[in-house]
Amino acid sequence: MTKKDIFLNGAFRENSVWKQILGICSTLAVTNLMLNSLIMGLGLTFALALSSFTISLIRNYTPRSVRMIAQTLIIAAYVIIVDIILKAKLPDISKQLGPYVGLIITNCILMGRAEAFASKYPPLDSLIDGIGAGAGYTLVLLVISFIRELFGFGSLFGVKVLGSWWTNWSIMVMAPSAFFLLAMLIWIINNKYYKVG
Repeated sequence: MTKKDIFLNGAFRENSVWKQILGICSTLAVTNLMLNSLIMGLGLTFALALSSFTISLIRNYTPRSVRMIAQTLIIAAYVIIVDIILKAKLPDISKQLGPYVGLIITNCILMGRAEAFASKYPPLDSLIDGIGAGAGYTLVLLVISFIRELFGFGSLFGVKVLGSWWTNWSIMVMAPSAFFLLAMLIWIINNKYYKVG
């Protein structure tokens, strides 16, 4: 598999959210604003790419009996770095994201990619897979938050784009809207895939 195929596979063909239905808790929780979604996606991509790289580096030296614990500790270290950077540089966004940044540690996407890819492939391939899977996750977050922020607040990235004539849809800023939008996105993508494939 080429590096490009590894990236595209992680980002689209085996997208963790719409193909494997992983990481949906954070997908539902942080998608009311595009900026929150972007920051969450970048944080997860950072942690996923570097933890995959690190796990791959030590894969041949990690005993099977402690592999999952070692993977969790590596992921936790990178998530803590993300959390510290957010608290120092973007305190308002850090407060808005709340506990969801810390919960990246237990995000199924990271554990899934660590077990399915990083524990079997070389470090550079694992890094690219992590970036691809993170980009796919971020894409899903941005698509859902685009719809929710536009219809719920009349804005995109906090900038008002719909005029005073627009009446905000309060349902769009509530959690159920994220659930239904994610369900529709998964249905549309998988339905199209099966028709073509």
